[in-house]
Amino acid sequence: MSIIPSFFGGRRSNVFDPFSLDVWDPFSETAAFANTRIDWKETPEAHVFKADLPGLKKEEVKVEVEEGKVLQISGERNKEKEEKNDKWHRVERSSGKFLRRFRLPENAKMEEVKAGMENGVLTVTVPKVEIKKPEIKSIDISG
Repeated sequence: MSIIPSFFGGRRSNVFDPFSLDVWDPFSETAAFANTRIDWKETPEAHVFKADLPGLKKEEVKVEVEEGKVLQISGERNKEKEEKNDKWHRVERSSGKFLRRFRLPENAKMEEVKAGMENGVLTVTVPKVEIKKPEIKSIDISG
């Protein structure tokens, strides 16, 4: 087990995974919220991404598709406004920007991507191209 993932927020990403294109700079202002957890599963019909985004509205989240089959999920959680008479005892909820990018495999239908958000969970569905099995025609042998 490498020390690097635990040092940078405990993310379990593989630097050798060609499909993982996480953009994360630990020294930028986005670092506090950069650990947005996203699951990616592949079903026979689609690639499905689920992101936990508690407290965010769908207007605060962007789902974009770039050329080259790259899915980008980004957004921003703003800090709570501080009132003059407020006395904070603890601040643990992160705020700031986040940006996650994923290179999708060739079988992804980028023009049919759908996204929905319910109860703080963003679900992005990327349908897969149907791979047709070659039609085999039997030829009679004469003679």
